[in-house]
Amino acid sequence: MDIAGNYKNLLKELPEGVKMVAVTKTRGPSAIMKLYDTGHRLMGENRVQELTAKKDRLPGDIQWHMIGHLQSNKVRYIAPFISFIHSVDSVKLIKVINKEAIKNSRIIDCLLQVHIATEESKFGFSVKEASEFLNNFTPGSYPGVRIRGLMGMATFTDNSEIVRSEFRILSGLFKEIRESGLPASNDFDELSMGMSGDYRIAVEEGSTIVRIGSLIFGERE
Repeated sequence: MDIAGNYKNLLKELPEGVKMVAVTKTRGPSAIMKLYDTGHRLMGENRVQELTAKKDRLPGDIQWHMIGHLQSNKVRYIAPFISFIHSVDSVKLIKVINKEAIKNSRIIDCLLQVHIATEESKFGFSVKEASEFLNNFTPGSYPGVRIRGLMGMATFTDNSEIVRSEFRILSGLFKEIRESGLPASNDFDELSMGMSGDYRIAVEEGSTIVRIGSLIFGERE
C-alpha cells in the first residue's frame, strides 16, 4: 500500500483551506509513520484507549483529533493533550470537557456533533438542540472549551442525493450560526463532514475538515 502516494493524491484534490484528518483506527505505528514522514500531522482516532496507546508510541508533534463517540468518564484520559474533539454530542459532555480542561490549564477546541443521518444509532444534538445551545452559549460559562464549529455524519447509503441533502442541512446550520455571530464568529470556523466514501460531496457542500482513513491506508483487514 502506497500510503504516501495515496495521501499526496488526495491532498492535490482538496481545495485550499480544507483540512484532512487521517483516521488511524486499527492502524499500527509503522503505517502511521509512513504518513507522518510526508509531513502530515493531523490524526484522528475513534476510541480513547487506542488513542492514548498510540499517542505514547508516536512523535509528540502529532495533533490528535478525537472523532468517535466520547464517553464522559473517558475525557480525563485525553484532556491533557487532545488537539480537537469533533464528537461533542451533549451538554453533559461539554461540562465534563470544560472541567477536565481547566484541571489541565487548557482550552480544548470542540465541535458540536449534530445528528443529520436517518440511522438512529448515530449520536449528536438535533439541529434544533444545537441551535438553541449555541444561541444561549456564553464562553464565560465554559472557559475550558472553545466551540469551533459543527460535525456530522451522513447516512450510510449509496444514494448520493440523501448524503448531499444531509450535508446541506448541516452546512446551512453552520452558515446561519456564523452569520448570527453566536458564538464569536471568528472562532466558529470549522465544519467537519465527509469521510472516504462521501468526502467529495462534503467538500462541495462546504466542509472545512474531512476525515479520511481507507483512501490513505487501504481497506481494513
